[in-house]
Amino acid sequence: MITHGKEIKIFTGNSNKELAEEIASHLGKKLGDAEIGRFSDGEISVRINETVRGADVFVVQSTCHPVNENLMELLIMIDAFKRASAGRITAVIPYYGYARQDRKARARDPITAKLVANLITSAGADRVLTMDLHAPQIQGFFDIPLDHLIGVPILAKYFMENVNLENAVVVSPDLGSVTRARNFATKLDLPLAIVDKRRPKANVAEIMNIIGDVKDKTCLMVDDMIDTAGTIVAAAQALMDYGAKEVYACCTHPVLSGPAVERIQQSPIKELVVLNTIPLPPEKRIDKIKVLSVASLFAEAITRIYEDVAISTLFDEYISTKGNR
Repeated sequence: MITHGKEIKIFTGNSNKELAEEIASHLGKKLGDAEIGRFSDGEISVRINETVRGADVFVVQSTCHPVNENLMELLIMIDAFKRASAGRITAVIPYYGYARQDRKARARDPITAKLVANLITSAGADRVLTMDLHAPQIQGFFDIPLDHLIGVPILAKYFMENVNLENAVVVSPDLGSVTRARNFATKLDLPLAIVDKRRPKANVAEIMNIIGDVKDKTCLMVDDMIDTAGTIVAAAQALMDYGAKEVYACCTHPVLSGPAVERIQQSPIKELVVLNTIPLPPEKRIDKIKVLSVASLFAEAITRIYEDVAISTLFDEYISTKGNR
């Protein structure tokens, strides 16, 4: 039900056109007419070929690889819509790049996640819609409203419908993911185990211990993102060494950089379930990787933003699973 005279318009850059088209389809819309290209010197060219005056504009753009290119496309598009008198501009960022640079781990480190938040705000965005930020405190980096969706209910629903969970356990691949894994375990009404690891250097994980009972159990590992897959693969091997029957893994953001796909292919992981917040090119679409869509969830959230309806109750109404959020 439309509660005001504005119109929803969905636009996208080049980062995840397939997801943007799917979101628009769920809303009964076509993607807005925009050309995002490059000048001969590499500068980004943005041309909006339809009026947006007074409209609720939603710009769908994951800031995934190539991160800087996709981020600049988003900023320039927001600026273009602002100057074209759009009524309200929402940056829809299924995957928020630079999220891992959320604090000063060492002296003189930048906090780039905050810098990116400032850039998006300065470009002219009125609000942000995103999913599973790597660090929840990034929500506070923005001086504009931010709606934060979570992927756990979608992943949990898949496992409830496709995997025998009679003798299963949810596993956090590291201490930093315990809260997410606990929520996942609550949804599935399963016990929780934790992989305690020490990381000697970047992208190298050394498994130390398994906290919890995994012997002869189906293990479901959950994380917000998988980058080089070193942690998740090492954790899967450790679980098998501790007597696990089989290992599944899932995440919201399949970054899958460097040797990730090869590692997953050769690992004891039976299936890796991911969401399409980041597009997977054909060379990364191996049989072990199952991709679920977030399009209908984002479409529902966009509708609620447009109609000024609360998003906080979205998961209770949208997906029926066990447990509480």
